[in-house]
Amino acid sequence: MTIRIEYGVGLALALALAPRPARAQAPVRSVTLEEAVKLAQQAQPVVAQALGGVRNAEAQMRAAKGEYLPNVNANTSGSRNWTQGQSRLNPVTNELQGGNTASTSLNLGLSASVDLFTGFRRGADHRAAKATEASADASYTNAQFQAELTATQQFFDALAAQQLVAVRQTSVRRAEEQLNLSVAKLHVGSATRSDSLRSLVNLGNAQLALVSAQSDVAGKQALLGRTLGLDGQVAAQDDSAFYHVVTSLDTTELMREALARSPQVRAADANVDAASAAVKAAKAAYWPTLALSGQTNWSGSSGGNYQLFNQRQVSLGLTWPLFNRFQREQNIENRAVAQDVAQATADDTRRGVQASLTTQFAALDAARVQIDITKTSVAAAEEDLRVVNERYRVGAATILDVLTSQEALAQAEVDVVNARFGYLKAKAQIEALIGRHL
Repeated sequence: MTIRIEYGVGLALALALAPRPARAQAPVRSVTLEEAVKLAQQAQPVVAQALGGVRNAEAQMRAAKGEYLPNVNANTSGSRNWTQGQSRLNPVTNELQGGNTASTSLNLGLSASVDLFTGFRRGADHRAAKATEASADASYTNAQFQAELTATQQFFDALAAQQLVAVRQTSVRRAEEQLNLSVAKLHVGSATRSDSLRSLVNLGNAQLALVSAQSDVAGKQALLGRTLGLDGQVAAQDDSAFYHVVTSLDTTELMREALARSPQVRAADANVDAASAAVKAAKAAYWPTLALSGQTNWSGSSGGNYQLFNQRQVSLGLTWPLFNRFQREQNIENRAVAQDVAQATADDTRRGVQASLTTQFAALDAARVQIDITKTSVAAAEEDLRVVNERYRVGAATILDVLTSQEALAQAEVDVVNARFGYLKAKAQIEALIGRHL
């Protein structure tokens, strides 16, 4: 009777601790890493902002080229005038004319002007626009790599969480098998009541770990969906190519390459060039400007039967702002400060890339070693559990030995997943820093 009660209570508790089936949900979309990167680059605001910067820079370049072209304006106007007065006698016709008269006039005009000399401002503006365009292109490239890095890391986070769910499910199956073995041994009197209770607690802990892993994967998949611009959860598709470990890297060459062509460094250097060109454009305000302008007008009125009379004018003007209350100096100083800030930012960006690469090289090496160690640990833990289970069957080992061995194997399997994806995330960081795939 005790055995049956023990078994019934254990079964009821195991069913109570078992994870409940989730409510019906919309099917989870699955994406590859390549698809995830493409979607992230389309959805991330930082990429859209950088693309807007490229469009603005292109418009600035068109405006800089347009400074060499003339300005052309057309104008027209019409008016009607009323004059009120007394009647008078026309001395020619001897006719009495009314004092109230009205007349209508019409004016048409066309004018154009072109700058002949702008104190080198046009050339400086063109160079500044070209530097700004290069800066915008570099910033856009950097934004794409940053979006790719974010998507890659969250993709691997989701994939790691999915694999940890599989690990926890395996742990639950092992715990269930152990519980069944403990109850069977209790039935035949070769195990104690404590063994089945400990196995039951072990099963409950494994089920709780599974529930936690399932909750974590839901959060990671939802975050991945947001990054990709998709509603709901998005699952990550596994690929055997992910687990190819690069045996060695030429860190010296990669460091040199990153400092020369990293998207972050290129964007920072382009900002310095743009700021320097802006300073030169501001200094052009000290020079005089020479402009040629011309206009032609046609005017007529009702009094002349709307016959249009033409007037033309051509002028050559020189303007030299000798003093404008230090506004030029303020503008130059503002742009010089921006240049100093851009240069300091570029220098700091290089140091940041160097420090980040050094950190990720170390993380990559550590993860590579951890992968080898954890694989060995899993193999050793599996063999240890097999031996301990056999010893427990014949009564040569205690339930504590079995549960300790099971826990060691579960932790080793978790460590394998963490080491594997720690390596992949460190590799993704390096690729984002150097601007290409390894």
